[in-house]
Amino acid sequence: MAKVKYYYDENALSYRKITVNKSRYYQRFFLIFLAVIIIAFIGFLGFSQIIMSPTALVQKRELDNLKFNYELISKRLDESSEILSQLQKRDNNIYRSYFEANPITEEQRKAGFGGVNRYKILDGYDNSVLIKTITKEVDILSKQMVVQSKSLDEIIGLAKKKEHMLASIPAILPIKKEDLTSVASGYKMRMHPILKINKFHKGMDFTAPTRTPIYASGNGKVINAERSSTYGNVVIISHGYGYKTIYAHMSKLKAKRGQTVKRGDLIGYVGNTGLSVAAHLHYEVHKNGIALNPINFYYGDLTLDEFAALSRSSEESQSFD
Repeated sequence: MAKVKYYYDENALSYRKITVNKSRYYQRFFLIFLAVIIIAFIGFLGFSQIIMSPTALVQKRELDNLKFNYELISKRLDESSEILSQLQKRDNNIYRSYFEANPITEEQRKAGFGGVNRYKILDGYDNSVLIKTITKEVDILSKQMVVQSKSLDEIIGLAKKKEHMLASIPAILPIKKEDLTSVASGYKMRMHPILKINKFHKGMDFTAPTRTPIYASGNGKVINAERSSTYGNVVIISHGYGYKTIYAHMSKLKAKRGQTVKRGDLIGYVGNTGLSVAAHLHYEVHKNGIALNPINFYYGDLTLDEFAALSRSSEESQSFD
């Protein structure tokens, strides 16, 4: 049985029974209930931000770890890119310049990354921008490394070719300095001692005793080793790269036609054969069919003082052929 409640009426000076309006009662109850629900919901949202579910915590840790690793990778890519940039500069300004190769332009090194959106497939993910950025950086760096690798392969090939060329170009005296008596004549116009006509002397005459050894001045292949009416016993060596040397008036041939020789190999001996008036070696250097002054091809043998003395001697002396 419900407990009856009273209140004191001052006007009537008596107690009266309290009557409850049910509609107002239900209204107040509903408002209180609604307020409780709202407060509970707000509290739940705040609490959920502080205390996450295990799955949410794992996802957050993975995301934080991903961002941290991205920053590390991005930093390392920047460092690698800087190292590669320095190598590219040395490649263009030193290596390729030394071997007379054209430099590789910036457009060539970074070609293939414009135009179509090649990273569209990476769209639609939570971290698409991050993934696309680092993927592009890796692709660009990889492309540049491939180009640089090919360039270094080319440089290696050029270096080997240069080494072969330097070994082939005539660079030493065909007779040892200690075996030389003198330089009879140089590269100039002079009176031929036998024909008695003014004729250009295409080489240099080295006087030395008969049977003094004669050496190849550069690597090459013997294309002629025979006796001729003008040169007498003569050896002609093709060195490649357009170079050819002639060794004339030998007393005896040592080299044979078709033989491969190296700089310093014995090819014959000083003599007085052919159109010659005394024992000596007539030596010529040709490039692409044109006779050059041999005095410019002794850089592997002479000091500056020796070169100056040889130059003066070649200008003052008379030829022997």
